[in-house]
Amino acid sequence: MLKTSLLLAASFAGVQLMSANVESSKPSADYTKQIETWRAQRVERLKAPNGWLSLIGLHWLKEGRNTVGSAKDNDVVLLKGPTHLGAVDVKDGKATIELDAKADATIDGKKAKSSELLDDSHEKPTTVAFGTASFYLIDRNGKKGLRVKDSNAETRTHFVGIDNFPIDASWRVEAKWEPFTPAHSLEIPTVLGTVDKMTVPGKAVFTHGGKTYELLPVLEEADAKEVWFIFADRTSGKETYGAARFLYADLPKDGKLVIDFNKAYNPPCAFTPYATCPLAPPENRLDLAVTAGEKKYRGGSH
Repeated sequence: MLKTSLLLAASFAGVQLMSANVESSKPSADYTKQIETWRAQRVERLKAPNGWLSLIGLHWLKEGRNTVGSAKDNDVVLLKGPTHLGAVDVKDGKATIELDAKADATIDGKKAKSSELLDDSHEKPTTVAFGTASFYLIDRNGKKGLRVKDSNAETRTHFVGIDNFPIDASWRVEAKWEPFTPAHSLEIPTVLGTVDKMTVPGKAVFTHGGKTYELLPVLEEADAKEVWFIFADRTSGKETYGAARFLYADLPKDGKLVIDFNKAYNPPCAFTPYATCPLAPPENRLDLAVTAGEKKYRGGSH
């Protein structure tokens, strides 16, 4: 869920930030501590038993009946789980599951024979658990699939950590905020080959190294407390993940918006092939090498 990615960029209150500029990039002790704390929290969320590193499968469902289990004769063959877990029926935009009588599984932590599967557009999607593994339903533009997680996933147990550029206060920039009235919409491509239209409340205009740049943030929901930047730059595909990096910022105030590139981080797709990440739109491909934030993941295959 894209909502999950919002937690990865939670800010830490009560820490005084250092005013920075290109000429003086050495961070203060307080600012360094703030970024280091943010990075440590980020890693802990990734390493959580149900975090992005625990993904072991993404299986798209067909309309009608889909048998599910680890045996090869199922429509959906799980990497881990009972040989015949049950069946998921997709009809009229809804999905329901009926568990096999012999399957040792629970639905939302309870023993049950069947249930409607609420997808990840809900705050708490229906979770079917079996052993150390589980799955829930995701919906991407009407296309429904099962996202499977395992707390013993190799990507989690063999996580090699995150490499970052050195903390550099010059990459904490104060941008001029130019609101759009009314708000614009921006087409955001995804790794699935689909395009999502998202709300753009305005644009952030900032300078770095004596040159001016623009970025368009989107809102994940109407009452979002932060804006979300999906961007690429000259380091993309080289020092950093090629498709995009993510960055959140507090809502603009008094015509200004603070963008801290030291908090730029990799999308879930940098760690697992089973995520459905957005790609940087053309408007947010900076002609600038952003040597701040997370680097390419050493444990990834791309």
